[in-house]
Amino acid sequence: MRGDNVPPPGAGGKRRFGVAGEQGRLSLGGMSPLRLLCLCALAATACTGQTAADKPAAQPAPSPMKETTEAAPNVIIHTNYGDMTVEFWPDVAPKTVANFLKLSREGYYTGTAFHRIIKGFMIQGGCPNSKIGARGTPGTGGPGYMVKAEFNNRAHVKGVLSMARSADPDSAGSQFFVCHGDASFLNNKYTAFGKLVAGEETLNKIAAIRCVGMEGSTPTDRVEITSVEIVEAK
Repeated sequence: MRGDNVPPPGAGGKRRFGVAGEQGRLSLGGMSPLRLLCLCALAATACTGQTAADKPAAQPAPSPMKETTEAAPNVIIHTNYGDMTVEFWPDVAPKTVANFLKLSREGYYTGTAFHRIIKGFMIQGGCPNSKIGARGTPGTGGPGYMVKAEFNNRAHVKGVLSMARSADPDSAGSQFFVCHGDASFLNNKYTAFGKLVAGEETLNKIAAIRCVGMEGSTPTDRVEITSVEIVEAK
């Protein structure tokens, strides 16, 4: 991802959704100074994927989700690398939680992949363009609507789920990330909406996959979400 409004390779001018790395403080042990410099430049901001000369992209319809502060069920994210169980925070991000559950019940995430991985930072998934056979660029897809930001005081620490977005704070849709380390520089800038209560070993296995590409975040092995199971409260 470039921080200078130049579309990433293959993005075709599409809006790209992600999570920005922090310049100078992201620890990626063993990384050469040149690679670290490139990563900071690439991930410094979640860009829209447009050049300054491009016309603004048409805005998707508003989110159909209704706000709720009722207790939410847990979900189990099943992957080919193992499972991760999520506990949600509807008290601070009700619309975001409701949207994730809606998409999960519809089977939206089944067959998508964690397409962006940065060990010690986060793993990102939920893009429909990451499905096998999809034509779009992974990282640029969504459900066709946006969910208004619900920034809150929950810290971005290891195991926390948060919504990926473009430069527009209210552009989150389906893409999310799971923190693989302290990312406190994202606090009150991205919508944290839950945390892992089981499956940290799976998170570690996914984060340890060798990655390539300009940002060094494209996994060399496919990490597919095989299903998202809703665990209703008893």
